[in-house]
Amino acid sequence: MSIHQLAVDSASDNRPLIITLFSVFVLATLGITVWAGRQTKDANDFYAGGRSFSGFQNGLAISGDYMSAASFLGIAGAIALAGYDGFLYSIGFLVAWLVALLLVAEPLRNTGRYTMGDVLAYRMRQRPVRTAAGVSTIVVSIFYLLAQMAGAGVLVSLLLGITNEAGKVLIVVLVGVVMILYVTIGGMKGTTWVQMVKAVMLIAGALLMTFLVLLKFDFNVSDLLGEAAKNSGIGHAFLEPGLKYGLTPTTKLDFISLGIALVLGTAGLPHILIRFYTVPTAKAARTSVNWAIGIIGAFYLMTIALGFGAAALLDRNDITTSNKAGNTAAPLLAEELGGPVLLAVISAVAFATILAVVAGLTLASSSSFAHDLYANVIRKGQATQAEEVRAARWATVGIGIVAVVLGVFARDLNVAGLVALAFAVAASANLPTILYSLFWKRFTTQGALWSIYGGLVSSVVLVLFSPVVSGKETSMFKHADFYWFPLENPGLISIPLGFLLGWVGSLLSKEEPDKAKYAELEVRSLTGHGAH
Repeated sequence: MSIHQLAVDSASDNRPLIITLFSVFVLATLGITVWAGRQTKDANDFYAGGRSFSGFQNGLAISGDYMSAASFLGIAGAIALAGYDGFLYSIGFLVAWLVALLLVAEPLRNTGRYTMGDVLAYRMRQRPVRTAAGVSTIVVSIFYLLAQMAGAGVLVSLLLGITNEAGKVLIVVLVGVVMILYVTIGGMKGTTWVQMVKAVMLIAGALLMTFLVLLKFDFNVSDLLGEAAKNSGIGHAFLEPGLKYGLTPTTKLDFISLGIALVLGTAGLPHILIRFYTVPTAKAARTSVNWAIGIIGAFYLMTIALGFGAAALLDRNDITTSNKAGNTAAPLLAEELGGPVLLAVISAVAFATILAVVAGLTLASSSSFAHDLYANVIRKGQATQAEEVRAARWATVGIGIVAVVLGVFARDLNVAGLVALAFAVAASANLPTILYSLFWKRFTTQGALWSIYGGLVSSVVLVLFSPVVSGKETSMFKHADFYWFPLENPGLISIPLGFLLGWVGSLLSKEEPDKAKYAELEVRSLTGHGAH
């Protein structure tokens, strides 16, 4: 009998334990959300948590936001199936934080109030740039939400032994409902506390599994890697570059595209950007990124043990039978290491991870809709704070429904790969406009619009006509074939295009840049003078 079947049978036998643990985690986090919701009095509390969190607290929350289902489930699965090339995800996700730390965190905290649109609108025409920023934020967030929904469906299906499609769809719907409750009740305060708790739980769970894996090999990493290579059926090539991204010229280009997207994407992710507004000072924003780098770096080191441990201790066929993209490698490894109890605990932690991340993403997109589109574009700055918050809550419901519908179709894709797509879209549409706004005095409204819409449309179109969506057994629509773009990640084309369009659009613009406003922005971004 396969390990996958054993896991399913074990899960069925221990279903009361699993359901109890899931219920405890969900109820505990909902309790935190309700508690925080009672302290949410105005828009500042809902959007930015009252700017009351310390650098360490925000760093922990950023870690909770960032270490998503992609990190825990997707990367472990990618390493288990692709070896060294799978670990490249961990490296890319971590290195990306240097861009966020050195270029974005402090200036963004000083120049914005609640959203990315605040930064752009400071020196440009408000309504067009806020519209563009709002649309981009919502699209990027939905791409990222797909990964979390896919992870949730796979995880709970494995645990509860659900094999029929209707049951898997129901799981995705339930995740969406809980996500909507988190945001509408707790706002930023509730979401931040949930992310902090979840980060501690995830680090503890990964640390325990890392210890147990290394214990199996007498803490000899060389033996672990050797056994993983042997058990993979591929031999030493499992530990060398090229297994996934070096086979053909196309896969080599795909790796370059993936690397660019991972390294540049973090600094453009909406749910990460809004976290910088939750701290009282720019120094605290910088401190929070330092803490996040340390915590996230430690976690990604542990993905070596999780991924290669799964490759060494599990049968490759069992992993792919459970989920073609390898998303269940970590839960199956937990079952192998500690039986049904550890399987239930680790899976409950992973589920809590998903809930916390989808809450952060939904909050980012609903905040941008309410603050940028509703309050400043539709109501032209005349909306009250209460009306803004009400609009954000309704937007949460709408975005949640869209994420659920799309998540149903994405549940068989590798969640790390899905997140990489979100990174590519963020780096194509958001990052160029943020950097140009902060550091280039000739940047204009037309340049911002060309950059955002050009980067957004090009990246989304290339994804739609890539092998991710159709043409392969592992595609979202496996029985369709309408792809013509050969790469699985559009970053190689769309990111340079986003920067180029911002530059060309500004140079061709008839609008004269407001140099006085840029001078104000520069002083504010670098010194914090006049910041909220």
